[in-house]
Amino acid sequence: MNWGIFEGLLSGVNKYSTAFGRIWLSLVFIFRVLVYLVTAERVWSDDHKDFDCNTKQPGCSNVCFDEFFPVSHVRLWALQLILVTCPSLLVVMHVAYREAREKKHREVAGEDCGRLYLNPGKKRGGLWWTYVCSLVFKASVDTAFLYVFHSFYPRYTLPHVVKCHIAPCPNTVDCFISKPSEKNIFTLFMVVTAAVCILLNLIELAYLVSKRCREGLAARRARATGVGHCPDYATSSCKGDDLLSGDLIFLGSDSHPPLLPDLPRDHVKKTIL
Repeated sequence: MNWGIFEGLLSGVNKYSTAFGRIWLSLVFIFRVLVYLVTAERVWSDDHKDFDCNTKQPGCSNVCFDEFFPVSHVRLWALQLILVTCPSLLVVMHVAYREAREKKHREVAGEDCGRLYLNPGKKRGGLWWTYVCSLVFKASVDTAFLYVFHSFYPRYTLPHVVKCHIAPCPNTVDCFISKPSEKNIFTLFMVVTAAVCILLNLIELAYLVSKRCREGLAARRARATGVGHCPDYATSSCKGDDLLSGDLIFLGSDSHPPLLPDLPRDHVKKTIL
């Protein structure tokens, strides 16, 4: 598999990620993808060929190998890395959709018109939800694969000798795994890096949620304190502040809020009559 193309697609995620997201992406490519490409594939390249059993019964070695290695480590890691990095591509696609929509709006309405998005790459509105969902998905995928690895290989380690008594083996035979110590080292390394990535995703998720809550509380306080300071809604800066705090600017909305009559008592009398 050509991981270089995959890395090029994800290189643009750094522009829209937080500091924790950049650390996560660096950790994925340096300590997971590179280790997978440079060492893991070579270590597990001869696992079936060098799996020896002390019997000459035809088919016994193949059946025992399938019993103790239902899924290859290399293929599980490849699937895990693909599923973990795909949500980041969704964030890039969402930003590209916003930029294309903004460009189309300018072509239709002209360059001097207002903008749909103040910053297409800013995590507001739908993009914020896309980013948050991608964090939850990445953490869930890594957790699920850690569980799968533990269910297939308890304690994430391989024994030096396994005993097999499955047909067509004539009796209980001993089978020997090739380079088990080296494989255990790389397996534990990949498990630890996956756990660190899960931790980074949870920290980034907590950071984004707490930041959004603080901004929401600040906006409510600003609106509550700004009611008495903005008598002219159409000409004051309060309208611009409301637009800047949101994700989408609604154009052509020049309607004034309903104004009270000059003499409220006369208005009440007319209504009663």
